[in-house]
Amino acid sequence: MATTPSVGSPAPELSLPGVVVDGDTATRDTFTLSEQRGHPVVLAFYPGDNTAVCARQLCSYAAGLEQFNALGAVVWGISPQSVESHEGFARKQKLTFPLLADTTGTSIADYGIKLPGLGLRRSVFVVDAEGVLRWKHVGLVGVTYQTVETITKQLAGL
Repeated sequence: MATTPSVGSPAPELSLPGVVVDGDTATRDTFTLSEQRGHPVVLAFYPGDNTAVCARQLCSYAAGLEQFNALGAVVWGISPQSVESHEGFARKQKLTFPLLADTTGTSIADYGIKLPGLGLRRSVFVVDAEGVLRWKHVGLVGVTYQTVETITKQLAGL
């Protein structure tokens, strides 16, 4: 298995299609990490849309979005499902932050979290305003996730 990037190293670049749902409007775009320089980014890799743990995780992040925004951070959810799947999931769960589709698994591999035959390890990476990886949590088993409080504590220390 590939290793995850080291804290203190440049975060691997990613550029993925995604969707943001706001009420009845869904906006599709390409989301590129390097274009986010100037503020921190939380990359929340999750195994799949419409699964119980992923729904709880991403709903908790949506509920805590004001806390992330108060620290100048944006949150991106990333999984291997399609943009269409993400849009349905976002509408169902009322998620208002971007959900990105890594259908080829390139970014999942670049971040060293690919699990052959199983998809990916649930992981969160905090990237600072200069594009440097400042904190990461890579799950061993995908049934737990990092809380808003844990992640915002890391962001506050940047």
